[in-house]
Amino acid sequence: MTDAIVKSISDPAFLLALLVSVAVFATVFTLLPAFGGDVLKSRMKTVALEREELRAKQRARLAAEADRRRKGLREQESAGMRKLVDRLDLRRALVDEATISKLKMAGFRGQNPMTRFLFFRLVLPFVGFALAAVYVFLLGGLAEQPFFIKLFVCILVAYAGFYAPVLYVSNRASKRKQSIQTAWPDALDLLLICVESGMSIEAAFRRVADEIGAQSVELAEEFVLTNAELSFLQERRQAYENLAGRTGLESVKSVAQALIQAERYGTPVSHALRVLANESRDMRMHAAEKKAAALPPKLTVPMILFFLPVLFAVILGPAGIQVSERGIF
Repeated sequence: MTDAIVKSISDPAFLLALLVSVAVFATVFTLLPAFGGDVLKSRMKTVALEREELRAKQRARLAAEADRRRKGLREQESAGMRKLVDRLDLRRALVDEATISKLKMAGFRGQNPMTRFLFFRLVLPFVGFALAAVYVFLLGGLAEQPFFIKLFVCILVAYAGFYAPVLYVSNRASKRKQSIQTAWPDALDLLLICVESGMSIEAAFRRVADEIGAQSVELAEEFVLTNAELSFLQERRQAYENLAGRTGLESVKSVAQALIQAERYGTPVSHALRVLANESRDMRMHAAEKKAAALPPKLTVPMILFFLPVLFAVILGPAGIQVSERGIF
């Protein structure tokens, strides 16, 4: 029986059939995933896509709810303010180019800040008059004064309420200009470095905005807005002029004019920026020297009032004590 098995195994026909069977089995096993596909992999891919879709829908829903909670009341208030301002036509009566420019310098852009500004200029005089009238006539303030003086005080408070939004905008614009003025020389040096390293002016503005944000958020905001305007405005000159108009600084206007001329005539931007950076640095040094030169006159009055009396007391005090002990006086 062993000889028969060995003979059958060593038979060429049997070996050929065995090899063909193995080859067919390997071929079928190899091509089976291509025809039938990996069911587990397909299911996992479907589950992953569904999970990402649900996650995206959840994020969109949460973002929409947060935005609706954040803007719902504000939009309603803005709609009411806008309706009142449009009905009374306050834009024609109270708005001019100086007002628009001042709001831009203060960082208020768009129609909603203008609407709130006009609304408060309309409402605050009545609120101030009402509060002053309650204090004067009901709570007994200025009781010894005659009626006309009380009425004049109420009118004066109403007048102050009318100009309170203007003072607020002017104060905020001044603080914003001061912040930009302080950080402008450093920003100009960074802009020069970026341009000389081969970066485009848009990329330079973006890079400087990222770096200067720790020193002046207002200047970083202006650079980001200028970068956006350079991307979508038809004329790049308009973006530079808008930057100069929003800041209201002569140094920024000089840089804007230099960039406009460089765009128009094809002159190197780095050369103009280097000259302006040196001038800005010199101006900052002159400002520091001016403050230092103005310090002695400012210290004169405090020295006379506070330092000299103490100095005389220290010097003449022991002599006065000795004289009093000897009984000369």
